[in-house]
Amino acid sequence: MAAPRAVWKGFLKVGSVSCGVKLVGATSEASKIHFKILNRKDGLPVKSAYVDEETGDVVAAEDQIKGYEADKGDFIEIEPDEIKKVKLTSQHTLEVGEFVAIDDIDTRYLEKPYYVIPADGAAVEAFSVLREAMARKRVAARSCVVLYQRGREVVIQPFGKGMLLTELRTHNEMISEGSVFDDLKNPKYDKDLLEIAGLLIDKKVTKFDPSKFEDTYEDALIAMIDAKRKGKKPPKPAPQPKENVVNLASVLRKSLEKEGIKEQSKEKARRKSA
Repeated sequence: MAAPRAVWKGFLKVGSVSCGVKLVGATSEASKIHFKILNRKDGLPVKSAYVDEETGDVVAAEDQIKGYEADKGDFIEIEPDEIKKVKLTSQHTLEVGEFVAIDDIDTRYLEKPYYVIPADGAAVEAFSVLREAMARKRVAARSCVVLYQRGREVVIQPFGKGMLLTELRTHNEMISEGSVFDDLKNPKYDKDLLEIAGLLIDKKVTKFDPSKFEDTYEDALIAMIDAKRKGKKPPKPAPQPKENVVNLASVLRKSLEKEGIKEQSKEKARRKSA
């Protein structure tokens, strides 16, 4: 199998120490189901096209230009060469401005991962020293990089024999948790129920293993497509969720029985010792 293609080449720079690095995409969409849009009348694929909003005419690629809407209906045209002339250090250098504790990283901000590897043999020593020093301190580097003509804030952390660079969402993209959680109320509940729920959780605790994850929606799509190809009826849809639990204690205890767990609440323990 051919090695994945690098999506960026440049330098990782910490103070006066720098080494050549490459970024390789850590994710792939190759296994996903992809649909084409068809004309319902003849079953043939259709093409997407840019059309003039006023005339409705299709605009050829050579006549298309990017535009920024400064005011309603007032656009500033931007030529491709003008965008290319916007030079940023981060186009070719991952300059580290600060380090943050890995445990302090808010995972809500993590977006897309890339593997970071030395660009060549000459970069291996400096790369390895930086990676190992970061691993010992359990820190990630903060930097920014230009990918696909856009500047992106990133964190870089040790990962196996290499490093992992992850794009970050900006603070402006995040919705404040307060705007969502502030109206939630803290209900009163029987403390025994908390212990029963804890027993149920203990039974199902395991190691984080992404290899066991399943894309159930993708699997359902494949099953539906396979059935249509064979002229069979599509699989039955998943049942709708039931209504909210009315008797939580009863449902929790049934869950314990199903998992083969014996309840040992504090109240029962007190009764036995009495």
